Amino acid sequence: MVDLSDLVRAERYASRGYPHEAWTQLRRESPVRWFEIDGYDPFWAVTRYDDIARVSRQPRMFLNAPRLAFSSQRFPVRAPEDFARSLLNMDPPEHGKYRGLVNRRFTPHALSFLSAHVERLSAAIVDGVARRLVAEVAEAAECDFVADVAARLPLAVILELLGVPRDDWKAVFDWTNQAIAPGEPEYRQGKTVAETAEHARSSLFDYFGRYVAERRREPGEDLVSVLVQSRIEGEPVSDFEILSYCFLLAVAGNETTRNATSGGLLALIEHPGELERLRQDPSLLPSAVEEVLRWTSPVIHFCRTAAADTEVGGQRIAKGQLLILFYPSANRDEEVFADPFRFDVGREPNEHIAFGIGEHFCLGANLARLELNAILGEVLRRLEAFELAGPVERARTIIVGGIKRMPLRFHLRG
Repeated sequence: MVDLSDLVRAERYASRGYPHEAWTQLRRESPVRWFEIDGYDPFWAVTRYDDIARVSRQPRMFLNAPRLAFSSQRFPVRAPEDFARSLLNMDPPEHGKYRGLVNRRFTPHALSFLSAHVERLSAAIVDGVARRLVAEVAEAAECDFVADVAARLPLAVILELLGVPRDDWKAVFDWTNQAIAPGEPEYRQGKTVAETAEHARSSLFDYFGRYVAERRREPGEDLVSVLVQSRIEGEPVSDFEILSYCFLLAVAGNETTRNATSGGLLALIEHPGELERLRQDPSLLPSAVEEVLRWTSPVIHFCRTAAADTEVGGQRIAKGQLLILFYPSANRDEEVFADPFRFDVGREPNEHIAFGIGEHFCLGANLARLELNAILGEVLRRLEAFELAGPVERARTIIVGGIKRMPLRFHLRG
């Protein structure tokens, strides 16, 4: 029997990963399904690709505000100014104005100048792991792939873009972990979930607040400088909104790509035939990256709130009702993807929505693709063989499908 309440239980995601059995059943039997579960706000679960795409392409009908993500407890609606005002919880026309502040920094052309630097960073990260093996004069060595490899590249890139000194990266990394998975006991340190989330937000706001003040006095070339010099309808952007922007970029620019990298390598380990196929034909790397994104779907869900009475998937949705869009379910939709539960590094076409779709398509999608191609390519070039050296530990969250630890045993090529 499939327990459909698995959809919103963070413990289930931590212990067994994504509840694909539940999503598959819902796509087949009730793709837009109303849920009332004790201790949770009622919601519509939207699990089919076409329905999620339709909702996402109507940002004025299905609002991001006031509720972006689903909580594991009844959620007191808070005004945006009480927490943060990021792109993710803005609706049109405001969303487009704020997205435009830094949009040009994330275009393929702008990022092409970063390509060589990202490749150098990837090589240095794998070199650091390789030196451990050489120092031990051993045939094989072990590492935590998440901490030693996957987490380091996206963190380095986004914090360099923001202008954060290297000495502060560890602190920012810890705060982003607390922000995305405040239910994790090791991140809470005796605090409640709400207190942990607020501590992460306030710590990041306090930290970036110093940089905002500095850049207002003396702008540089980083993203914080771009934001402090920007105007919305002729008015400067407020400190709070700049800090919210920094909060979003630090968290989203780190967490999702890290988890796609870890999940991608795990998929290659679990599908040795596809790993060998990729080794034999490195030109498949770009399509392999797209398959990694489809397969891992790092963002589990976002919420939308109906602005008026409407209909989705044959169901009547009342004004004010909450919808949860389950992206990993859409990316295994049998009506869209041939043999969706097969990991295929050469899959074509592959119109996944791991980055969302419509108005809120991920701002950092091009950067994430650049980083994934660089780090996975470097791992495949430098490591002759690799295997799990222990159990994979997953994060206790229903927002981002995070792998906390992935012990890896590896051999260097040559």
